[in-house]
Amino acid sequence: MLEEYLPIWIFMLVGLGFGAVLLTVGFVLSPHRPDSEKLSPYECGFEAFEDTRMKFDVRYYLVAILFIIFDLEIAFLFPWAIVLDEIGWFGFGAMFIFLAILVIGFIYEWKKGALEWE
Repeated sequence: MLEEYLPIWIFMLVGLGFGAVLLTVGFVLSPHRPDSEKLSPYECGFEAFEDTRMKFDVRYYLVAILFIIFDLEIAFLFPWAIVLDEIGWFGFGAMFIFLAILVIGFIYEWKKGALEWE
């Protein structure tokens, strides 16, 4: 039974080894010339000017919710489309309900103004 897992272990070891080699080569061959611009704190293209514990605008959270809505939609649509012939009308109805819930979330985002940029 353990012989069945041997290819998985080999694949994992080759992947980890390949990653370690690439990181080592990148670290060894990369230029090490730090200057004040590279070592400065970077936040959205401008210097930080307020406390790091300041409250975020609600639009940041709305954009995050919007990303989750579209990410979930795509993540579930691909496997559903592949097995649509096998699951029939029940699967079609379940996906329709799922997409309806996502559309409700999208409308909520739209009404809150998350799609409007200043």
